[in-house]
Amino acid sequence: MSTAAEVRTPEEITVPVAGGDLAALYWAADAPAAPLVVLLHGITSNGMVWAPIASALAGGCQVVAPDLRGRGRSAGLPSPYGLGAHADDVAALLEAFGADGGAGADVTVLVGHSMGGFVAALATTGTARGRVHGLVLVDGGLPFPVPPAADTDDMLAAFLGPTLDRLGATFPDEAAVRSFWADHPTVGPWVDDPAVAAFLARDLTGSGPQLRSAVSPEAVRVDGADMLRNEAVLEATTDLPVPATLLWATRGMDGGTPGLYDEVRLAGLGLEGAHVTAREVPDTDHDSVLWSPQGVAAVAAAVREAATRLD
Repeated sequence: MSTAAEVRTPEEITVPVAGGDLAALYWAADAPAAPLVVLLHGITSNGMVWAPIASALAGGCQVVAPDLRGRGRSAGLPSPYGLGAHADDVAALLEAFGADGGAGADVTVLVGHSMGGFVAALATTGTARGRVHGLVLVDGGLPFPVPPAADTDDMLAAFLGPTLDRLGATFPDEAAVRSFWADHPTVGPWVDDPAVAAFLARDLTGSGPQLRSAVSPEAVRVDGADMLRNEAVLEATTDLPVPATLLWATRGMDGGTPGLYDEVRLAGLGLEGAHVTAREVPDTDHDSVLWSPQGVAAVAAAVREAATRLD
């Protein structure tokens, strides 16, 4: 399989945040005052996961995809973790780009995948309120079904499966890393795609025979508890000051149906009153919604729609 768009090479940048510098990837716009699009990844991911979508938007927008605190090249940023800390980092990033409702970009759109959707919604209703003009949630950002008595660690293990297992593993070389991902139900079909390979390589730290994921297990535990149980996080989409679009994948993290969302679940969430429009992205799963031709096209179209809504 291959991604839809020609993938552009981003610039590596850093943004000052509490405790140090947040690493990010930047794709420039072709003209000044172009919309600013900030892409926020999932719980064990990094900014390079967005490369196909960022490339589809680059030129017409200026695009920034940070490695969130505790991941990728931001792995060295210290705790505290939690989705509120990520929202603060997003607010600092917007300030650095002049997205203050006045100077800099005239329009700012936040886009979040999986956990990043919760961060985007929380930032939009909190620390970045007034700086965000559009919101796109990609298979995340709205509450997941969680039994009240369920253990948070057990729930994360059930949600993430082998994606979580790798955090305690070491690998002798990159071929072993590729072999691990080749067996993953949703990443495996894409391991030969250059854009996906670059994303997987950005996850690594150390050298053989001790290659390992850069993701902080502590960050995953703290962020996961927030994503599953923090009322302020789960209620963020009920207080959105801007319209939002949810793009949901037909299949879930294990490649099976139902996915994290389906029509029945969404019908019970009262999205119309929350100003959230939900759209299925057919024949995608939780990962391929970012890489498949139809996923890239759907996310890019939703971003452009959000960026032009004020015109």
